[in-house]
Amino acid sequence: MTPRLRRPAACMLLAVPCLAVAAEDTPTLPRVMVTARVESAPAFELPASLDAVDVGAGSSRAQVNLSEVLGGVPGLLARDRQNFAQDTQLSIRGFGARSTFGVRGVRLYADGIPATMPDGQGQLSHFALAAGDRVEVMRGPFSALYGNSSGGVVQLWSADGTDPPQADLRGTAARYGSLSGSARLRGIAAGTGYHLAASLFDTDGYREHSAARRESANLKLHRDFAGGGRLELVGNHFRSPDAQDPLGLTWAQVAEDPRQAPAAALLFDTRKSVDQDQLGANWRQPLGEAGQLRVTGYGGRRGVVQYLSVPVAAQASPLSAGGVVDLDSGYGGADARASWQGEAGGGTLEFTVGASADRQRQQRRGYENFVRGSDGGTVTGVRGALRRDQRDVIDSIDQYAQAWWQFAPRWSLQAGARHSSVRFESTDHYVTAANPDDSGRVEYSQTTPVAGLVFAAHEDLRVYLSAGRGFETPTFNELAYRADGGAGLAFDLQPAVSRNLELGAKWRNAAGAAVEAALFRADTDDELAVARNSGGRSSFRNVGRARRQGAELSARVPFTQAWSLQVAATWLDARFRDAFTVPGATVDAGTRIPGVPARFGQARLQWRSGPWDAALEGQAVAAVSADDRGTATAPGYGLLHLEAARTWTAGRGRLRGFARLDNLLDRRYIGSVIVNEANGRYYEPGPGRSLLVGIEWQPSAAAGR
Repeated sequence: MTPRLRRPAACMLLAVPCLAVAAEDTPTLPRVMVTARVESAPAFELPASLDAVDVGAGSSRAQVNLSEVLGGVPGLLARDRQNFAQDTQLSIRGFGARSTFGVRGVRLYADGIPATMPDGQGQLSHFALAAGDRVEVMRGPFSALYGNSSGGVVQLWSADGTDPPQADLRGTAARYGSLSGSARLRGIAAGTGYHLAASLFDTDGYREHSAARRESANLKLHRDFAGGGRLELVGNHFRSPDAQDPLGLTWAQVAEDPRQAPAAALLFDTRKSVDQDQLGANWRQPLGEAGQLRVTGYGGRRGVVQYLSVPVAAQASPLSAGGVVDLDSGYGGADARASWQGEAGGGTLEFTVGASADRQRQQRRGYENFVRGSDGGTVTGVRGALRRDQRDVIDSIDQYAQAWWQFAPRWSLQAGARHSSVRFESTDHYVTAANPDDSGRVEYSQTTPVAGLVFAAHEDLRVYLSAGRGFETPTFNELAYRADGGAGLAFDLQPAVSRNLELGAKWRNAAGAAVEAALFRADTDDELAVARNSGGRSSFRNVGRARRQGAELSARVPFTQAWSLQVAATWLDARFRDAFTVPGATVDAGTRIPGVPARFGQARLQWRSGPWDAALEGQAVAAVSADDRGTATAPGYGLLHLEAARTWTAGRGRLRGFARLDNLLDRRYIGSVIVNEANGRYYEPGPGRSLLVGIEWQPSAAAGR
């Protein structure tokens, strides 16, 4: 067992509800959430855990990572890895925790456009926070209506154009050479709304060999038509060249110097480059007085080149794919749904039916991460000989239906089902005498029903019960290698199927106070886990049953006009229910699923008076297992953060200056873990005390609103 770093100064946060919503102006009345796909009722009336976080104004953060704004959502753990070559670690109620890169088990969307590919693997890097208006998060059984790998749903929505026009300029500077700048322009011209946002981020990195640069641009156009029709066009660009990957550390390396990178990172110059361009369109059209049609279409291309630290000896194997991954992906899809609202059985009824189709075509090549020099020596960190060449195609076709019915004054019912078919096909173009043809195909299909009942116990109190089924197919990365080490893809893997149950309550009052609580359980069959991890190859297998259960609690309490408190907490017990073997050991039934803390939370105390505002924020995370056997653990920690801001109004506009001091007590802690890392380099240390300062400027047209 790994020893503890330090006793968390804020451990008392774990004993009380303690997770704060990062948004500052939370509305008193609940809003209709697009993620719920119910327009007849606000989130307060639905049998699901739903949160909306405002991201468009008043932030005292760099606006680089989505983790900055998701810290206040119970059940959701978003961990900044201090590694911009890898995505934010994102899990919801324990789903997605095993992911070592990208996001699995959680569905991601940006302005209604999927950021999760048909195989269930998603990316957060291109989410444009500079253009963001709000993030919507769904947890629990109804997430299954989004299809494969929907242990939860996270959607970012960008803001509309405004009249009069608004312009915003923003810049921040922080420790470790971190600089960010963004600009956005919103307006309406000739009846068409527009929102153009661009941002740039550059950092030397907290750790050695972790420098990165990110460039993004987002354009949204929208136009309303006579009769209620609306068209939205969204395009975005993202580029991150040669983001250095410091890899994880062993415990001994953490104790020696948490800011170091292991020798392998420097030897192989581990890094990743990403380029992505995407276009999407959303069309909404009324159908008579009670109906509505929504159609979404999108397409894009994402290129990834990643240099890994695979030993030269391991790359010599005839079955090795080398140490350089080169992916060129084209993707696209469409979703169409029709809804009807009316009266039925003396109450309000909304019914929706729809279908979606998505496709990803991926050219996957692998190269050696070394070349032989003229003197016979080996030069690493450069692209060498071709070792893999295949074309992968993933198709998904889904059909779904959903209904919400208020069948009595105090009772309402929401129910739905989705049928998903996901097909994987791989054509191998790298075939040698020692590396046989790995081509093949497999198809998975599943129907996921869900239903929930809501009782209005009081005008300001709702109690609900919901249940449903979900499923998660293996991603193409998890199909890449067979567990027995043989040639070919792991087409024997089965999708993990879960049965989900949630009991919850929601309360509010006219003064703006609100409390939400939920008990949940998800029982999974054919849980996916790592089978073996060596020589740069990770293979997976189904390991039987697993259970994730726990409780969430969140509250919003306005004490006075100046003071408010937002808190929440999550208790989560995630365990394997069947024993299974790993190389050299047996994982006993009841062992904790790695990457999932038993408790985590955050609290935010806010003060506002005139042009001033300030906040004290506390964050706590319990210990986290780092491997299936439970032999390596990252200790729990507690952190305090402080921020303050002041706004000045002048004749030419509005100026806002702000500062944020993260890790106020300068605690040493492990910010995230790399689950089942083959070399025991599980740990990704978090940064010490760091100051961020920033400034926002709105010209007079914006300031006058």
